[in-house]
Amino acid sequence: MSNAWNQNRRMKRLAVGPMTTPKYNKWWVKRINDNIPKPSQGNSQSIEEYLRVVPFELEIIRQDFKRRNVELEKKIEQMEEEMNLRLDMDVQKLEAEKLRKGKNKAEEDLDSLKIDYKKLRLSMRTAELGKTSEQWREEIREENNKADRWERKFQEIRIEYLEANEDRNNE
Repeated sequence: MSNAWNQNRRMKRLAVGPMTTPKYNKWWVKRINDNIPKPSQGNSQSIEEYLRVVPFELEIIRQDFKRRNVELEKKIEQMEEEMNLRLDMDVQKLEAEKLRKGKNKAEEDLDSLKIDYKKLRLSMRTAELGKTSEQWREEIREENNKADRWERKFQEIRIEYLEANEDRNNE
């Protein structure tokens, strides 16, 4: 039977012969049991190395994509953090400027109030209104004493007048 198989094999080769290339001939010689090449003696590898899975181009591209994706995510996070820091700085600058403006306005108002107070004090002195409450009390006492003296004088003169009228009426 093996002889029949060999004859069949030779016939196939003869039928295809004129169309074959040198690469095909090399492959045909190396093949065993339909397309499994024999290991070459010069390049002896262990079966584990031979069966080791070589990553496909798609797998390499996918790994490269994942690596680049991770790198880009890190860059995006850094950029977001920088933007947040810049926004925080801008907000703080705006708040500081607002506080500076408020401080300047308060200082202007204080200066204006000081000037108004000085003017008021000057006008009170010229109108003699710039007295303390104790000075006012003393002045009121003096005026009350004057009023009491005038009231007594008036009463004395009235009594004298009434006595004089009475004396005239009696005469």
